[in-house]
Amino acid sequence: MKIDALTLARYQIPLEAGLPVGKQRIESRQGVVLRACVDGGEHYVEIAPLSGTDRDGQLINGFSRESLDEVIAEAKNLLPSVMNGTHDLQNACHGTALPSLAWGLSLLSAKILGQLPLHHHQFLPVPLLLPREGEPGALLKQRIAALPPAITRLKIKVAQTSMAEELSLIYAVLEQRPTLKLRLDANQGFELAEAESFCACLPKAAIEYVEEPCRRWQDNMTLFSRTGIPFALDETLARNPNEEISAELHTQGLRALVLKPMLLGSLQRLQNLIRHADALGIRTVLSSSLEASLGIHDICRVASWLTPDEAPGVDTLSAFGKTLITGDDPRHNLTFDALTTVFTLEK
Repeated sequence: MKIDALTLARYQIPLEAGLPVGKQRIESRQGVVLRACVDGGEHYVEIAPLSGTDRDGQLINGFSRESLDEVIAEAKNLLPSVMNGTHDLQNACHGTALPSLAWGLSLLSAKILGQLPLHHHQFLPVPLLLPREGEPGALLKQRIAALPPAITRLKIKVAQTSMAEELSLIYAVLEQRPTLKLRLDANQGFELAEAESFCACLPKAAIEYVEEPCRRWQDNMTLFSRTGIPFALDETLARNPNEEISAELHTQGLRALVLKPMLLGSLQRLQNLIRHADALGIRTVLSSSLEASLGIHDICRVASWLTPDEAPGVDTLSAFGKTLITGDDPRHNLTFDALTTVFTLEK
């Protein structure tokens, strides 16, 4: 694998609608794109830690542990050894403790080596429905009616507004689409007592699982024992990288791991988590960290390879006004040259 040049360029894309990050909201997304020129061809990866500040200027809590500036500084230190032949991209990946950079470097290596499928499956989408505080019933019915007719699953954010409004949203969905299975995502937004009250009111047969219902993830097992509502882990996996997923967790209600590669680290770690979960009978669902279109496209490619029977959770692009690198319509496509170059390394 002969790399002729590496270029890191920074992007910032305003969002046409605020996106939820837990209970916070962001109105722009920023990150970097790493380009490798190899034997006359070009390969791109997006590296975008979910950190920074929200629309109110507050630090984003509970997601990426690293800042974008830290990623850029570490890339400047690691990548010269790749260019001079001392290390390859995999060595560089193992040389960083920053999950988003490890993901980007390992993914770039996989692309150069031709390990990813060129195209991804046309997964049946799992749309994301967000509660809106004080939303009129007529408008809510319109939003539900606009859901794609072929879908079988729907993801709904909860622990965002009032419990009464969110339960009304869930029942309104099932009133119009009674066959849908629901995945609820609380982003650790409930205390145990609140989660128990909420789950006691849910239409249990329609709920596949609740992602991270409790602020303390260990309380999820108690919640399952009291309500019978299964749960999935998401943020816990990034915050507690050494926590073991045991067979006992499956019997205590764990049904799925929602894997955000940008928060977890290298492609190898992702593969190990999937293999381990498969052995325990636990589902694995790849999910975005609100990446732009390049990162979303790559998650779908990796999902086609590693989790072909599970549609990834990537229904977050509608708020983006621009397409990053990939895209059929050049009028809405940010070319690499339009990004702000941070540095270039050449042979």
